[in-house]
Formats: sequence, C-alpha cells, structure tokens
Amino acid sequence: MAFPTEVLAEEEELVLHLHPHWKTALRPGLLVLLAVVVTAVAWVMLPGTEGGRIAFLVVAAIMLYQGVRYGVAPLVIWRCTHYVLTDERILLQDGVIARERRDLPLNRVNDHVVTQSVLDRLFGTGTLKVDSIGEQAAVLTAVPRAQQVQTLLYELIEQDRVLRPDEDQEEDAPEVPVQRKGLFRKQRG
Repeated sequence: MAFPTEVLAEEEELVLHLHPHWKTALRPGLLVLLAVVVTAVAWVMLPGTEGGRIAFLVVAAIMLYQGVRYGVAPLVIWRCTHYVLTDERILLQDGVIARERRDLPLNRVNDHVVTQSVLDRLFGTGTLKVDSIGEQAAVLTAVPRAQQVQTLLYELIEQDRVLRPDEDQEEDAPEVPVQRKGLFRKQRG
C-alpha cells in the first residue's frame, strides 16, 4: 500500500519512505507456505473415505486459520507500516483498517539511537529510537540500512536547525536587515 502524499504540507519534501525490512515478512511468508504444504499433504495422504474427507476438512480449517492469523495478517501489517522522513518531520503510520499516524517534528528531536543485534547486523537492519522534547519517543523497528537512515536523520535535523533556528538562538544572533520588496504598495491619491 502506497503512502498517501496528501498528508504532506505544501512545501514539505519527501526525503525517505521505508517499510520495515523484508526479514520481518520472512517468517509470516514461510508460515503461509507451510500451511499450504500441510494442506496439500493432507489432501494426498488422507484416504478418500468419509472419515478421510472430514479429517482433511479439519486439517484445512486449522491450516487456514493458522495461515491467516500468523501468516497473511502479519504480511498485510508489514506492508501497511510506513516510516517516512521529510525535511520537516518524521511520520510513522501503521494499521490496516484503523490507522495510527504519529508525527515527530525534527526541531523537537533530542536524541536518536540505533540498536542492532547480531542478526540485525547481518541483514543491515536495526531499531531506531528517536527521543524528543516532552517525553515523546518514536521507535522504528526493523529499519533497513539503519545506520544510513540514522545519518540521514542527523543531516535532516541539522539542516532543519539551520533553516529554522529556535527562539533562543534568534535572541543571541545579531539582527540582519531584511529587504522586503512589494510588501507595501504606494497608495494612489
């Protein structure tokens, strides 16, 4: 499912759009495959009698439930999870039917940390935790190329601080006259 670009502001630019790493979808995909294989084996191995057909229906129902519950549902959730970095904020969106979207402005980010297990290092993934002002935190799990995403996030934060300085920094900075053309029109009399 594509990320809806209408949630971005007019002058906001999309920098990076990610889903969790494909390794997240590996286990559910294998479970769907296993459910199909077990159902096929039951079809072939069970006798064609009335009892065999009932046993096959029971096995098929169990495999259908397991395949949907632990295979298809996590795959759909994985596909509907979006990690978006723009030049102004971090957007996290997940959910299939009921959606949740969190926005974290870059100017409120205090800290960002990448943690990687041995398996994460093999796949190049990691968990990116972004802390912000006021007890807010965003956790992006199974981020592909996690270290590069963290570096990009750092660059975006620094770029945002240069373009939009805080009030404290504005008070300390010397005033630079700004030329404003076309703000005041000559009145006709």
